Amino acid sequence: MGNSLNHFPNGNPLIQALHTAVKGRARYKVNGLYYSESLKTYLESRLSKEKIITQVRANPLTGNVLIFFHPKTKPNAIAWLLQEIVVDYTKLINKLPLQTTKTNTAPKKVRNSPIPAQAVQKQLNKANSKLILLSGSISTFILCATLLRKSGLDEETLLTIQKLHTPLLDQIMLGITFLGEPLVLFLICLGLATRSAYNQRPWEANNLGLAAVGAIGLNIFLKELFRRARPVLWDHLVKVRHYSFPSGHAMASTVIYGFIGYTLTKKFPQHRQLIFAGTTALILAIGLTRLYLGVHWPTDVIAGYAVGLVWLTACIQTMEIGEKFSLVGYSDLPTKTL
Repeated sequence: MGNSLNHFPNGNPLIQALHTAVKGRARYKVNGLYYSESLKTYLESRLSKEKIITQVRANPLTGNVLIFFHPKTKPNAIAWLLQEIVVDYTKLINKLPLQTTKTNTAPKKVRNSPIPAQAVQKQLNKANSKLILLSGSISTFILCATLLRKSGLDEETLLTIQKLHTPLLDQIMLGITFLGEPLVLFLICLGLATRSAYNQRPWEANNLGLAAVGAIGLNIFLKELFRRARPVLWDHLVKVRHYSFPSGHAMASTVIYGFIGYTLTKKFPQHRQLIFAGTTALILAIGLTRLYLGVHWPTDVIAGYAVGLVWLTACIQTMEIGEKFSLVGYSDLPTKTL
């Protein structure tokens, strides 16, 4: 092991440690992993057999490998292990006989696998089922909100909340609602986009940007469509413009913070429940502040959550389908050709 940790003997980059600050967890960039399902499978198979490894996730879209291992193990030792596995994989591929086509050298599992169109259709059907179920739940939610408005409870709810006002609580609510302001959400998206570009993951920024822009555009369209006036039951503590229905804060925070939470659960699966709970609490708190400040009717906030959740689900499903099938057309094992 006298060679450099991050290089082949010929000096070409092989393994690059990206994040090693957390004990027992590290992320590495592996040269050759891009668009290689075979190397992904080989890495995960070999690493899962190591006693010191508790979990491994290789991503051929990013070229990164996320590894959870025994806390007493050094990240450098994992990097060396990765290097040895990749070298073994390269030697294995180089031993494959020359073929005029890729079909004969592909493993039996790949040769007998369903055609891409069938796999794509299966994934689309699965996504459609989720969207139908979600849409049904949201429709029920909106129906309840409509009944709430027509029964006059919209105004009664706000008047009840108004009785809770105190100077201290006013400041707390103003601070929380600030997290849903367009400028704040824009700066958060910009910061994440910069970080993603720096880490060579531009698709993360693109997906978040499309989700955010779509949510804002849809919210403006719905406001213009319904043209519902804002409540004026007491003097507002914040300046508001545009129409009331649906709540832009509730809708945008659901999409943007929800998307960020989804991304974090993929990177930190061991903290999935904590991330989900924190994200949900933040989104609900932002919506509650709009009622406390008297700038939205309860049905505005409910509709904002409903439409935001539908749009967020659609964006995530679209992204997952794109990730899953962006590799269609690549064989499972690289082969030599004449």
